[in-house]
Amino acid sequence: MSDHHEYRWALPSVLLGDGSAGRPVRRSTRDWIVDILMFLAACGITLMTAPELEGIPRALVVTEQVAGVLSCVAVWLRRRWPVGLAVVTGVLSTYLLMVGGASVVGLFTVAVHRPFKVSGLVAVLGLVTTAPYALLRPDPELGPAGTATLSVAILLTVFAWGVVVRARRQLVWSLRQRAVIAAGEAKRLERERIAREMHDVLAHRISMLSLHAGALEFRPGAPPEEISRAAGAIRDSAHQALQDLREVIGVLRHPSSSGDENGPVPLPPQPTLADLRSLVEECRQAGMKVSFTMNGFDGDATRAAGGGGGAVPDALGRTVYRVVQEALTNARKHAGGAPVGVTVAGRPGDGVTVEVRNAVWARQSPRLPGAGAGLIGLTERVGLAGGRLEFGSVAGGDFRLHAWLPWAS
Repeated sequence: MSDHHEYRWALPSVLLGDGSAGRPVRRSTRDWIVDILMFLAACGITLMTAPELEGIPRALVVTEQVAGVLSCVAVWLRRRWPVGLAVVTGVLSTYLLMVGGASVVGLFTVAVHRPFKVSGLVAVLGLVTTAPYALLRPDPELGPAGTATLSVAILLTVFAWGVVVRARRQLVWSLRQRAVIAAGEAKRLERERIAREMHDVLAHRISMLSLHAGALEFRPGAPPEEISRAAGAIRDSAHQALQDLREVIGVLRHPSSSGDENGPVPLPPQPTLADLRSLVEECRQAGMKVSFTMNGFDGDATRAAGGGGGAVPDALGRTVYRVVQEALTNARKHAGGAPVGVTVAGRPGDGVTVEVRNAVWARQSPRLPGAGAGLIGLTERVGLAGGRLEFGSVAGGDFRLHAWLPWAS
């Protein structure tokens, strides 16, 4: 059980979310304890003032006793009508002695549960009522001035205490709301990361399946060997798509702790810069005309050329791979048959540039639907890595995708 539920009894109802959507606030265990203590405090103060009733008229004694009992009982209504309780008891305390305990509790309640523009006015009313009380019924030992000074000191102390309690509650509430917002933002980022992962992995495989299936559709009279080879390619692509799907499900079950593209790598194996050649070769086997150039890397594309730089970071290599993968997938979808040129170059300190170009013309081929989510997700991925992504038609009729990614020296 979480700490929130374990210590629920120790929190006030206003911090438990009760009373929202117009529902009445239900007292928590802590609220009941506080209300009982407040009632006992009001009763205790009232009983402490009882000896001072000696020597006054009988009718006034009865009035004091009735007012004292009713005011103490009214303390149980302080959560529903805090301002009303404070105002009524404050006005009565201008002359009556035994409502003082309920008046103090009412002022404290208003200071805790109402904003300063309301509680401040109630506090001023309480201060004003001390003057007639000190003049009409001063303490025999303190006199009018001493009685007024003591009353003002008590009221200001209680009011300040209530303001501090309210400020602390507002701070706790603010921190709780920030935590809720942060948790929601973390979930949103994680969903976006998973969506990018699913698109990057599955869109490539499905487009390859469509390309092989389209070749069989448009060449029904192809030799049996070619049909068998295409069917085998479809089978292999389908098997690989299922394998990739299992890996994506693994990402769902074991997400990285940070939810960030630069955070810990998910459990399933992730592509690196060294896998680019295999990606290009797979596209060539599917019938795409792809020219591929890499500059600034060693033979297996794991380190900078010349040995002067360090190893290519896994996050950087993975992002470069996804950029090229998405560009080739879009070329298969929207420019089937057009030659595609892929250039990857970089070195530590200068960053890595990726450029993919293809003509916008297309031969007759199966056209896959697209919603543009791939380039949007790719822009977000590159942005998370601290890079830039540009794409669009350029002079000469080609479609160009250009990305730059930082590579620390």
